[in-house]
Amino acid sequence: MSEQVAFTLRGRNPDVLTCIANLSNDEVFTPPEFANKMLDTLAEAWAASHNGANIWADKTVKFLDPCAKSGVFLREITSRLNKGLADEMPNLEKRVNHILTKQVFGIGISHLTSLLARRSVYCSKHANGSHSIAKGFDGEAGNIWFERTEHAWANGKCTFCGASQSALDRGEGLETHAYAFIHTDDIKTRVAELFGDDMQFDVIIGNPPYQLSDGGYGTSAAPIYQMFVEKALDLEPRYAVFVTPSRWMAGGKGLDKYREKMLSDKRMHRIVDYPKLYEGFPGVKIRGGISYFLWDREHNGPCEVQTIWDGQPTGPAVARHLDAYDILVRRNEAVSILDKVRAMGEPTLDKRVSTGKPFGLRTFFHGKPEAKGLKEPVKLFGSQKVSWVERTGISVNSDWIDEWKVLMTAVQGTSAAIETKFLSKPIIAEPGTACTETYLVAGHFDNETMALNYAQYLRTRFARFLVSLRKATQHATRDVYAFIPDLPLDQEWTDAKLYKRYGLTKDEIAFIESQVAAHDSELFDKAVKDAGDDE
Repeated sequence: MSEQVAFTLRGRNPDVLTCIANLSNDEVFTPPEFANKMLDTLAEAWAASHNGANIWADKTVKFLDPCAKSGVFLREITSRLNKGLADEMPNLEKRVNHILTKQVFGIGISHLTSLLARRSVYCSKHANGSHSIAKGFDGEAGNIWFERTEHAWANGKCTFCGASQSALDRGEGLETHAYAFIHTDDIKTRVAELFGDDMQFDVIIGNPPYQLSDGGYGTSAAPIYQMFVEKALDLEPRYAVFVTPSRWMAGGKGLDKYREKMLSDKRMHRIVDYPKLYEGFPGVKIRGGISYFLWDREHNGPCEVQTIWDGQPTGPAVARHLDAYDILVRRNEAVSILDKVRAMGEPTLDKRVSTGKPFGLRTFFHGKPEAKGLKEPVKLFGSQKVSWVERTGISVNSDWIDEWKVLMTAVQGTSAAIETKFLSKPIIAEPGTACTETYLVAGHFDNETMALNYAQYLRTRFARFLVSLRKATQHATRDVYAFIPDLPLDQEWTDAKLYKRYGLTKDEIAFIESQVAAHDSELFDKAVKDAGDDE
C-alpha cells in the first residue's frame, strides 16, 4: 500500500461526501465539516480527562457508528487515527489494517448506505475486495454490518420502533426501515452477536434517522432518533456523541420521557445548538434546528451549552443544570430573564389556554356561508373564512359561546430561516362565536375590555419571547404559554411596564428585542375590527 492510495478521499476536490443528496429529511447525511466539529469536541473532552492525551494516538480505543449512512464519521475517525498512530505504528499497511479491523465499527441503516459507508472507509464496497485498503477481513462486510431486519408487528405497529405496518410492511423488494440497532430488547447481546463477545466501545457516535410514519392522520410521523441515543447509552460507552433535531429540548411527539431523562442526566457534558434553520445542515429543512451533544460517562455535574448562529458562537459556553425547568432553555442569555420572571411565583397562562379542538370541531369543518335559516346561529372562525353553525351543533365548551374570547392560531410560523413573531395576531371574538381547531381559545372573558387587554398582552414582545423559549416548531399549543405570567387584566400591559415589573437590565431588554419582532398595530386593529363585523 502506498502513501498516495490511503485516505485520499478527504483530499479530493470536491470531497465526494459533500456532493451526495440526502436520502430524505429524515435520513440526513452529515456534512464532513460538521462531523469534524463533533470529533473535535470529543477529542477535547478526551484530552481534558486523560491528562492532555490525544485520543487519535491511542490504538486501543474502539469507535461505533450505529446508524452509518455515508460513513463520514468512520472515515474521518480513520483518517485521524492514521495520523495519530503514525509514530507508534510507522508501517502504513499494518497501521491501516489495525485501525480498520480493531478500532472502527459501524452498522448500516440500509443495504445502500452500508455499501456507501464501506466505500468511504475501505475505498471499496467490499471490505475484502482487491481495491480495499484493509487486508485483514475475510468477509465483504468487514466491520460495517448490515443485514435486512424485519419489524415486529403487533396491532398495526412495530413493537420496537412504533412504525406503521400499513406504511412499511411492503414486501421483500423494498426497504423496511427496521433499523437493527433499535430492534432488540438486549442491545449488549445484539452487539456481541454482530461484532463478537466482550465488545466494549469507548465512543459511540452518529446521526440517526429522525422519524418514521406511525399510521396517524395524514403524514403523521413519530421521532425515532431518541431510540438510538437510548440504546447507545445502554452500551455504557466512555463517550456518546450524537447529532439530532433539537425539538426534544422543548417538544416533539412522544419525547416527554426522553427529554426528562436527558435533562436530568448529569453525564451530559456539552450541547452545541444550531437553532437557525438550514445552518447545521445546509439545504435540509429541520424545524427547530439541530444540535449535537457529548455524553460523558465519568462526568457528574452541569452541562456546557453553546449556541451557534451564522457560523459563530453567540457567546461563551455556559455550564448550567439542564433540569432547572421542564424544558431546556436553549439560549444562555434567556436564563437570567426567565429566572427573574419565575421568581415572582405567579400563575401562568397555560391554565387559561384551551386544548386543541376547543369547541370539538376539526380544522376541515365548515358551516354555512350565511346565518340565514339557522334558528340560533353561531359565528364560526375556521381555517378559510367565517361561516355559521347552529348552536345545538356545538356540544363542547358551549358556555364559552356567549363570552368574549381571544383566539390564537394553533400553528404559527413561516418557512423563513428565523422565526421572529412566535404567536399570531390575536383575534377578538365577540359573544355568539366559536372556532374550529384552527384556533385555540387563549382566554374567555365577561367583557370586551378584559379581552382587549389580554390580546394586547399577548402581542407584547415580552410575552412572545417567553413563548419562544418553549416553541420548538410551528405548533403553538397551550404548552408554549407555560412561562407567561397570568397578570391582572384591569390595565393595558406594555413592554415598558413588563420590563420594569421584572427588573430587566438593558442587555436583557436588548436581547428580547433582538429575538422578537414587533407586531404591526394597524394590522392588529384591523383583525379586531374584522372579528367583530358580520360577514
